Amino acid sequence: MWSIGGTPMDGRVVLGPMSGYTFGSYRRFCEPFGTAATVTEMVSASGLVHGGERSAAYIVSERTCPLGVQLFGSDPAEMRSAAEAAVRIDPGIAFIDINMGCPADKVLRDGAGSALLKDPGLCGRLIKAAKDGSGIPVTAKIRLRGAPGGPEFRDVLDEIVSAGADAVTIHPRTQKEGYRGSPHYDLLEGLGDDLPIPLIVSGNIYTLEDAVEALECTKADAVMVARGGIGNPFLITQIDRYLRDGTVLPNPTVSQQAEWCLDLARMIIDEKGEEAGIRKLRSIAPKFMAGCRYCREYRRALTAIGSFGDLERILSEADRNMGDRRVMSLGRGPLATAPGDR
Repeated sequence: MWSIGGTPMDGRVVLGPMSGYTFGSYRRFCEPFGTAATVTEMVSASGLVHGGERSAAYIVSERTCPLGVQLFGSDPAEMRSAAEAAVRIDPGIAFIDINMGCPADKVLRDGAGSALLKDPGLCGRLIKAAKDGSGIPVTAKIRLRGAPGGPEFRDVLDEIVSAGADAVTIHPRTQKEGYRGSPHYDLLEGLGDDLPIPLIVSGNIYTLEDAVEALECTKADAVMVARGGIGNPFLITQIDRYLRDGTVLPNPTVSQQAEWCLDLARMIIDEKGEEAGIRKLRSIAPKFMAGCRYCREYRRALTAIGSFGDLERILSEADRNMGDRRVMSLGRGPLATAPGDR
């Protein structure tokens, strides 16, 4: 068993932070599938410091496994105050995670996210500030930095380790690559064996095979599931079970996917209300029907739902017509399109 700053992690799958997705009900939905820890959406350090209720709402939620609050910002004093505010809002959070990897322009313009990687010393100061302010473990999520001679990250890693980081997540793509192309896991080969803190790896984890290959190459302590788990929560279970006892679980059926989608929908609507919840589900629900032959029309219909009743009707029809079919994971995306369904 590994730990983050002394907090034991029961399992090796971490639910990664995703803007617009890892809100409270989504995190809570994923926990029973086998998450060792979950991380919030990015929370603005500035917004938290200046009392924004919306920022505070990202933090507070029910949970059964350790929760990390991900903060983004570039000012150490503000980061200290934000970390202090986070534990004041919710004293039960397990760790603060500092975003040093987001490639989105709106984050880069503030000098945050992956813009921080050009100044390794500042990365270290942000870690120390968050630790001083919160009094709890602090982690960082970084990515490769494009530099002469190739993608680099070791100087940033040295600074955050020296500053007292309790774990690090690495997404092995550069800022310029964003989320395109294949992650450069080869550049992290064996890194977990060399680090004095736990290593979590992230990037293109869409199948059990993706997770196993990433862990074997990097010798990481854990793998982070993010986009690959949207509409495919059972991926978390497949990875968790295999890493525990070597069992390879079959992919779920359309019937199971429909049931899980309805469970998630109820939780989202309970949190956000039906109108806002349905808007969010228009982008999530179709992914539960991906990876099965002849599901295109169901997916299209799910993008236009106007109520929970619409969702229930479409999923019930899919269940009646093909509930015993198993979805397919081809490694090209969440429950990737099956042959013949194009």
